[in-house]
Amino acid sequence: MADDEDISKVGKPKRTKKAPRYFDDAHKNEETKGEVSEKKQEHKEKGSGKKRASTVEDDRVGRKHGKDAGDSDEDKDPFPGEAPVKEEVLARYRRIQGNKVKVRARTAGPKLERKTMETKFHMAAKQAARSELLLGEERGYLEASDDEDTSQLSQRDIADAVDISAAQKHFDLKLDKFGPYRMNYTRNGRFLVIAGKRGHVAAMDWMSKKLLCEINVMESVHDVKWLHVETMFAVAQHRWTYIYDQQGVELHCLKKFNNVLKMEFLPYHFLLATASSTGFLQYLDVSLGKEIVATNVKQGCLNVMTQNPQNAVIHLGHANGTVTMWSPNVKEPLAKLLSHVTAVRSIAVDKTGTYMATSGQDRYLKIFDIRALKPLQVYRLSAGAGQLAFSQTGLVAGALGNVVEVYKDCCTSVTEKPYLTHSLRNGISSLQFCPYEDVLGVGHQDGFTSLLIPGAGEANFDAFENNPYQTKKQRRDYEVKMLLEKIQPEMIALDPGGVGQVSQLTAQEVEKREQEVIQKKFQPAKKKKGRSKSLKTVQRTKGVEEEWRRMKVRQKMRDAEEERKKQQKDGKKEKWGTTLDRFQRKDH
Repeated sequence: MADDEDISKVGKPKRTKKAPRYFDDAHKNEETKGEVSEKKQEHKEKGSGKKRASTVEDDRVGRKHGKDAGDSDEDKDPFPGEAPVKEEVLARYRRIQGNKVKVRARTAGPKLERKTMETKFHMAAKQAARSELLLGEERGYLEASDDEDTSQLSQRDIADAVDISAAQKHFDLKLDKFGPYRMNYTRNGRFLVIAGKRGHVAAMDWMSKKLLCEINVMESVHDVKWLHVETMFAVAQHRWTYIYDQQGVELHCLKKFNNVLKMEFLPYHFLLATASSTGFLQYLDVSLGKEIVATNVKQGCLNVMTQNPQNAVIHLGHANGTVTMWSPNVKEPLAKLLSHVTAVRSIAVDKTGTYMATSGQDRYLKIFDIRALKPLQVYRLSAGAGQLAFSQTGLVAGALGNVVEVYKDCCTSVTEKPYLTHSLRNGISSLQFCPYEDVLGVGHQDGFTSLLIPGAGEANFDAFENNPYQTKKQRRDYEVKMLLEKIQPEMIALDPGGVGQVSQLTAQEVEKREQEVIQKKFQPAKKKKGRSKSLKTVQRTKGVEEEWRRMKVRQKMRDAEEERKKQQKDGKKEKWGTTLDRFQRKDH
């Protein structure tokens, strides 16, 4: 019997709560109406003498108007609204000015869209200015007392005064068998590649002192550059240009890029620009693996080269003292500037694209305003600067033989003495400030030296732009994002903001400009036997202009004829219909 009772208990199904139905809500509403009416009656009996309790919604509204949850109406915020933003801080983040072009439209749609867009840009600049409160780091400089001079401080004194992590960034690599050395940092300042004249190439994580690869290419090396990520770098060797990966494995041999002396990589365009001893300026699209353009500069050997980080224009220095600015879209220089009476030895451009520093064999250091192409400051040096470099904060470093001199605020004001100096045993072959670090890398005859320069690097970095601590997955995502946001070479110009401007010229003005350009370009060739007299020259010029007018008229007539034929074809099609129209029902 006991077993039967247990079986009966197990066999009984367990009762569960019945799931609610949609038609049950009506019954519940009728029950709750009575409860609500009773509560209302109780509130009326209590009277209006007591203060109503605050709810969550009231607290939210009170905070919006500057009141806390427990504050009364009398306790108001003494500083209502948003915190003000300083105008000088806002100016650093403002990218565009108000559009002054009048929009002629019958409706208010275009005007409202333009106004909304300008409001969004202004709000974005204001939010970026407010976010400066989150930047926890500030850059600093060496400050000396009245009887001291910062240029007299040695690297040992600076290393002893800073913390251990910063002192470890000052080191010296003694490589006296393969020098002089060229060097290059990545954009995030994490990795370093060095290349000796006699074929020694090494890549490393210089912060952790971890060696990535070390090879000997068994021929002379002229220059070395990192590409868009730290997994590939280009080496300009004696005959051709090679691309290696971070393990030292050869990936590509660029035989079209021969006798290269200098290289520059444009990260936003994925272009590798090279200058050769034969006088050619070439561009290689790294993402496609093909040559974009090769321009004969016709200025002899090209051994002085740099880029403008703001607009990706290449600056070349020549033996006649001129500096030319080049774009892959034009076969002629965008601008030409006579900077020195002797040969140009080095060029450097700051990150904003505003200032350019040049040095020549005449021992002068000149600072130019690129926007006006005029010199701002002129300094007489003890020796000609063979290498120049700009830091992220505007410091200028120059290599005077075996001495490195760093100047502070030399672009905006006159500097009487250097900020820091350091002497080496042999001549200096390359200079570069490490991004986001107070470090200056120096390549010389005996190897490589890392110098501490307080205040040289940007204190805060944008992790979406350059992240020194990125992982492998972040690096892959960053590379894909760069490829998706790649800028075409056609957009490289002196004024990058001119791409989005709208031309307001009429058709007559455009035609007049074209005529003026043709008249300026056409120069009649000189002929013998009296055929180059003034009358003959004028007749030939007028003949060319008349031929150009005839070509324009023929083109217009051809376009009008094509338009007329197209209209006739469309009208004929509407008149006769198509082949399938015969199956349509005919209504009588």
